[in-house]
Amino acid sequence: MAKIGVFDSGYGGLTVLKELRNKLPEYDYIYLGDNARTPYGNRSFETVYQFTLQAVKKLFEMDCELVILACNTASAKALRQIQQKDLPLISDTKRVLGVIRPSAEILGEFSKTKHVGILATEGTVASESYLIELNKFFPELMVFQEACPIWVPLIENNLHSSEAGKQLIEMHLKQLLEKSDKIDCILLGCTHYPLIQETISSFLPSNVAVLSQGEIVANSLKDYLERHEQMKKVLSKKGSILFYTTDDPQSFENKATVFYGEGVVCEQMRLA
Repeated sequence: MAKIGVFDSGYGGLTVLKELRNKLPEYDYIYLGDNARTPYGNRSFETVYQFTLQAVKKLFEMDCELVILACNTASAKALRQIQQKDLPLISDTKRVLGVIRPSAEILGEFSKTKHVGILATEGTVASESYLIELNKFFPELMVFQEACPIWVPLIENNLHSSEAGKQLIEMHLKQLLEKSDKIDCILLGCTHYPLIQETISSFLPSNVAVLSQGEIVANSLKDYLERHEQMKKVLSKKGSILFYTTDDPQSFENKATVFYGEGVVCEQMRLA
C-alpha cells in the first residue's frame, strides 16, 4: 500500500498539506521540506529541476505512489520536465502533480471583469506558467503578475506583522493594482502567502477576492482520485503522517506550527 508524498522547498507546502488532510484525512502522507536549500524562487530552472527531481525520487523510494509538488516554483520550473522526461523512465504507475494547473482551472470563475492578478515568487512569475495554463482554460482573461521576493523571508522570520513588513506587503499590492484598476480577483501563487492573507485583503478594495491554493488543490486531488480508481485503490488509508526536512528538525518543528496549525515531529533526511 502506498502513501501520498507532499514536497515543498520549505514550510509553505504545509498550508497545502493542512487542507489535504482536512479534505482527505483517511490517506497516509509523507511531507518533505527542502529547508537546507530554500528558497527556490530565485534559483535557475535547471537547479530547481534537479533539486525537485531528487526529492521526488526520494519520496518514491519511501513508497509514495503519488507526489504533490506543493510549491509553485517547483511546479513552474520542474513539473513538466519530470512528468514528460523522467517519470516514464521511473515508473508507469507513479504520478507527480503540481499546484498551478488546479488553480488555473478555476481562477477565471471568480472574476467578473476578466482581469486577475497573480502574486508569486520571482521564479514563478518568470516562468509564465500561470499565463500559459490560464490561457488554456480562460483565454479571455487578462492576467497581471507581481513578483514579491521579500514576502517569503518576511513570513519565515515572523516580520510580516511589523510596520516595515506591512509596508512591503502594501507596496507590492499597489504595484499590482497599478497594472490594472479592473482586477477583481487575486491568486496567492505561493503557498507561504495564506499566512498573510488577512493583511493582503486589508490593503485591497472590498470588491477584490483573494484566493489561496490549499483548498483548491485539496478539491482537485479528491476529484483526481475519484477519476483514477487504480491510484485510489493502491493508496493506504491509515490516516498517518510523517514529516521530514533536509535541515535541522528542531528548527523545522518550531516554525512548522505556524504554517500547519499544530505541532509536528520531524526527522532529517539528506537528498544530496
